[in-house]
Amino acid sequence: MKAGPSQEEIRRHNLGTLLRFVHLRGPASRATLAESLGLNRSTIMALTADLTAAGLVREELPRRPGRRAGRPSLVVRPESTRVYVLAFEVGVDRLGVARVGLGGTILERREAPRARGPFDPGELLGALVAAARSLTRKAGRDAVCVGAALAFPGTVRRADHQIMFGPNLDVGDLALGEALSRRLGLGVPVSVCNDANLGALAEHERGAGVGCDDLIYLHGDVGVGGGIIVGGRLLGGHEGYGGEVGHMMVNPGGRVCGCGSRGCLEAEVGERTLLEHAGRRESPDLVGRDAVRAVVDAADRGDIVARDALHRVGTWLGWGVANLVNVFNPGLVVFGGTLRDIYLGAAAQVRSVLATGAMAAPRENVRLRTAALGDDTTLVGAAEFAFAEVLADPVQVLARLRAPEDTPVS
Repeated sequence: MKAGPSQEEIRRHNLGTLLRFVHLRGPASRATLAESLGLNRSTIMALTADLTAAGLVREELPRRPGRRAGRPSLVVRPESTRVYVLAFEVGVDRLGVARVGLGGTILERREAPRARGPFDPGELLGALVAAARSLTRKAGRDAVCVGAALAFPGTVRRADHQIMFGPNLDVGDLALGEALSRRLGLGVPVSVCNDANLGALAEHERGAGVGCDDLIYLHGDVGVGGGIIVGGRLLGGHEGYGGEVGHMMVNPGGRVCGCGSRGCLEAEVGERTLLEHAGRRESPDLVGRDAVRAVVDAADRGDIVARDALHRVGTWLGWGVANLVNVFNPGLVVFGGTLRDIYLGAAAQVRSVLATGAMAAPRENVRLRTAALGDDTTLVGAAEFAFAEVLADPVQVLARLRAPEDTPVS
């Protein structure tokens, strides 16, 4: 017979559960924690004492006294300025780096536009390192970086975080995370993940999908990616390539896709297709999200060509959503990136196709929403992924990172 968990294993689990609660839901009183986590107050007191000693949380009197008589319950707050992660985002048009504190607070960020087309890996790495170092230098002396993650618009192998395919960035077999971790010298590895998967994680934990354990996140950034949450967990697939819904065929014999196939969802609803239908070819002055939003704004003002473009793209987006609803039966479909704007301009068409293209039972209760985190969705997802290890084993992870041999390199 398998032995039950030891007292130490139970303690470590409870420490992670409590820290995760205040990380995602914000400051909470001891009384609230005891009720929400199903633990007695003495256990909560012992757990918060351990987390406080580790520098992960602090306890203080409530800022607004309650109405109950007697001594008020202390409030447990995450140490946002002392414990942080680095979140990186590599987009087709921009680079972003943020220092995000425990509790999800974006403490500081750096953003820079990037020209489209092939890029030099060395230049990309240099830009990310420079931005990250400028952020870490502004952290307090007692602050510690507990993780780092990078969102990338391409196929990433789960086992070693290797970028295998990035059709819109002309990159393959790039060990970006390993190189970034080595250059930063912070003693933490830099995980690299598909941006849409991270978007799904962010919207599930902090955005439109809070409370929904079965959702699909669709992300647009020239191409189209997807992240699928099933039973509260991200669906990764055998090698971590799951969720590539942008390369689901919706129009056999349709437009040529960057993956080499035809009629993929990405080819039929992506940025280039929308702009072509709207008679607005890409130009250096107006590309990416600004170009997509310009088409949506024009349609709102009555531009017939722009309206027709959104109608055509909305039709194929609707078929893509219908297929996903039939296969996964999500409770929620969230549109992010450029698809957030496209959906806002073509919602009626998407819903119309969904009503006829999906089976009645799975579509009955599905909700369609735009990303609540807006343009920060994938960056927030990278931060949440970076926090995963310390949330799972708070004290042990922090003790390891604060060992003398892990002194940060400036």
